[in-house]
Amino acid sequence: MSNNSEFLWYIPNDVKAGHRGDSAVENHNSLDTLTSHARALEEHGWKGALIGTGWGRPDTFTVAASLAARTTTFEPLIAIRPGYWRPANFASAAATLDHLTGGRVRINVVSGKDNLPAYGDSEGDQAHRYARTKEFMRLVRRLWTEENVTSAGENFRVAESTVVPRIQVRDDRRHPKFYFGGASQAAERVAATEADVQLFWGEPLDGVRERIARLKALSRELDRDLPPLEFGLRITTLVRDTTEQAWADAEAKVAEMARSKGSGWHDHQRALAVGQQRLLDLHERGEVLDDNLYTAPGKFGGGGAGTTWLVGSAEDVARSLRKYQDLGVTQFVLSDTPYLSEIKRQGDQLLPLLRG
Repeated sequence: MSNNSEFLWYIPNDVKAGHRGDSAVENHNSLDTLTSHARALEEHGWKGALIGTGWGRPDTFTVAASLAARTTTFEPLIAIRPGYWRPANFASAAATLDHLTGGRVRINVVSGKDNLPAYGDSEGDQAHRYARTKEFMRLVRRLWTEENVTSAGENFRVAESTVVPRIQVRDDRRHPKFYFGGASQAAERVAATEADVQLFWGEPLDGVRERIARLKALSRELDRDLPPLEFGLRITTLVRDTTEQAWADAEAKVAEMARSKGSGWHDHQRALAVGQQRLLDLHERGEVLDDNLYTAPGKFGGGGAGTTWLVGSAEDVARSLRKYQDLGVTQFVLSDTPYLSEIKRQGDQLLPLLRG
């Protein structure tokens, strides 16, 4: 796998213990516990971690800032929502954290539905939601790279706005990367023009190949004026010492999901977005796709990155991830539970195979 690939993990940031089968330990969401995850990521070869967001979870930006202050190389991929944040307020907060951490901030812009009335937001149909996201991303990037910015868009306005501290350019990194998901036509048009990294959930290789080709074509069609779009994969990787043990554990986990009716796994089920529905439909093609993409979790409550799993030995899973890399995927956000022990196992067993 090429040296330009980067490997991140996932920190669920949930008030309820036992997220996706995680160990339900006392103080699971305390700063000390979350810091132990971030430091383990540093010690076992990971670049950083995606930190989950949503109303009803602890504030993601606050968690990310706290973990960054307790680590030295850990890079938080901070999930944020337009509407929850306004562009200039967010641009300033992110620029400040980027300054304080020496350039360790990454941003995941989320446009999916949430409990908007609870935090005083409102938005219209899908077209409006993604138009607002597009305007948000374009304006934040301007605020990071220009001074005295004036903009009067349909959703946001600023006048003579200069964000301080200024984002420090580091080699070819002009500002924190914008990661973005979504599989609808509206979402892909935003990604093609505004995102730095398009994140895919765990689709089979043919689906990812098709979407990469379509997004590259859209970038040309829409006259993208940014560096070429990068591609990332957010997926569960169930790794064990042997192929047989991995599949035995995967099937046991799915059996427990079926028994508990997906308790602790339903975090992407409130409103089925296009990308989520694509994943849920995969089990109709078969229980195992490609070499080792397990679709059964989606039948019993797995959502988002928990819908499909790559299952096998470290060698099996590394082989599969290399095939995604051959398609052009360079950003990988992996996870399995229990989160802390799997940070260590996969950091020690899987990552060296991917860097070899």
